[in-house]
Amino acid sequence: MQFKDVVGQDELKAHLIQEVNQGKISHAQMFLGNAGYGGLPLAMAFLQYLFCENKQAKDSCGECNSCRKVNEMQHPDIHFSFPVVQAINKKSDFFLPDWRAQFASQPYFNLNQWTNRIDDKGRTPIISTEESQEIIRKLSFKSFEGGYKVMLIWMAEEMNLQCSNKLLKILEEPPAKTLFILIADSQEKLLQTILSRTQLLKVPRIHLDDLSKYLQIKYQQDGSTATSIASQTEGNLIEAIEMLNSNLEKNINRDLFIQLMRVCYKKDVNPMLDWAEEISGIGKERQKTFLKYALHMFRQSLLRNYTENQLTKTSAEEEAFLKNFSKFITGNNIHGFMENFNDAVYHIDRNANPKILFTELCFKVMRFIHFA
Repeated sequence: MQFKDVVGQDELKAHLIQEVNQGKISHAQMFLGNAGYGGLPLAMAFLQYLFCENKQAKDSCGECNSCRKVNEMQHPDIHFSFPVVQAINKKSDFFLPDWRAQFASQPYFNLNQWTNRIDDKGRTPIISTEESQEIIRKLSFKSFEGGYKVMLIWMAEEMNLQCSNKLLKILEEPPAKTLFILIADSQEKLLQTILSRTQLLKVPRIHLDDLSKYLQIKYQQDGSTATSIASQTEGNLIEAIEMLNSNLEKNINRDLFIQLMRVCYKKDVNPMLDWAEEISGIGKERQKTFLKYALHMFRQSLLRNYTENQLTKTSAEEEAFLKNFSKFITGNNIHGFMENFNDAVYHIDRNANPKILFTELCFKVMRFIHFA
């Protein structure tokens, strides 16, 4: 993985290159940010640059023996640890062929996609005590090629308490020329004692222009569609790819949104209840996708009103609807819309009753839409 293959993140790339060239590499670094922003690809590009035998000014050469080994996740001095399903095997090494295959096919992936690859039963993976013992064992050996030894821990927040505690000492005082690269989605799930022993690198969402350009080049999307998807997914490449792969679902979300706004504007209670009944049966992930789509449409409506349509990022179909709808989204009600739809995402994620939640949301929309 070269830096040029990482979408956006130019500031972090420059920082990591500077670290290597100045020889000031922290022994434990935490890449913190949603998997869709590219923490894992960024970390792999950093390691490839670190081990490269013919470094360029802004990237690894991509051709030397070390680059090839890192790119194939076969370098003997780079070790990987990641969540695994304990009922299958407790250690990461058992799953290395799957890990390499996943990264080779799509280096931007999240925990749910990884779980689906390794377990058709969808059981929850963790990083266990047995894995921590394996990490300590591997790092006790000398490096094979005389340079750095690296332990990359992906989804570090999935370490259980025993695993985290066992790694505290080696994280604070690692053997010479040993680097820890921890990658995490959620800071809240990490032990403070783990965080305090690492240098924090926050991986921000991908800039919308960078993501849009990537979608246009990689997936041959037209400019307006790519920009709309980049905006809806808020710089999350994983969600952008999922949206591209489900154009039908995008159309369904648009139709659901238009239907909701119309029945709420008309104050048609029975159709509102029918709408809540329909969406309550489509599954949690699709419900969350719809709610995020609605938030996108509210933002675009406000931009259309206050920027004379100069900053909107919508498809042609969405623009046709917003031409008449956007006037109903103003400074008087936008806070209510955003707060309640964000709250709905939060509660759906925590297994709230969807029928009750969406019924209540309908009546809130009915009130807000008449408060323009």
